[in-house]
Amino acid sequence: MVILLGILVGGAWWGWNSLVNSSAEPTCVEQTLPNNRLVPKQVVVNVYNGGAKAGTAGAVAEQLKKRGFNVAKIANEPKGDKIDVVSVRGATDDAPELRLIAGQLTQKPLTVADNRTDHTVDLVVGRGYTTLKPKGLPSVAIPPGSTVCLPVIHTPQPIPSGQNPN
Repeated sequence: MVILLGILVGGAWWGWNSLVNSSAEPTCVEQTLPNNRLVPKQVVVNVYNGGAKAGTAGAVAEQLKKRGFNVAKIANEPKGDKIDVVSVRGATDDAPELRLIAGQLTQKPLTVADNRTDHTVDLVVGRGYTTLKPKGLPSVAIPPGSTVCLPVIHTPQPIPSGQNPN
C-alpha cells in the first residue's frame, strides 16, 4: 500500500510540474494591425474535402496560396462529415479571419464557430461547391484600436548544403 501511495504522489507531482512548467508555444499572438485591416498573409487555413470531387481541396488550396493565404493542411474532412456546398469553421461566427475566407467564395458558406484558440480557419468543400470568386476579398476591416489573435506561422527552414534532413 505504501508503494502505491508513493507512485500516486510521484505521479501527481510530475503532472503538476508538467502543467506549471509547460514549454508549449502560444497558438496565436495578440496584435494590432496596420491600417486596421486583416490581409490573407495573416490567415492560416486548412482546406478539407467534404464530399467534393477528388482533387477539389487541393485545387482550392492552390488558389488560396496564390492569393497569399497560408495553407496548413489539405485533406479529406477529418471527421468524415459530408456537406452539401461549402462550410467555414473558426473561433467565432464573425471572426475576421472567417470573414476573409468567406469573402473568397462565390457561394454563401455554412459558418460554424468552434471556439478554437489558434484562430486558424477550416474551409470544407462539399459536392455542391463550384468555384472561388475570380477576385476575392483583399482584406477585412477590424475596429480601430482593437487587436486580433494571429496564428503562429511556422515557415520551413532551409537545410544547409551537405546535411542530411533525416
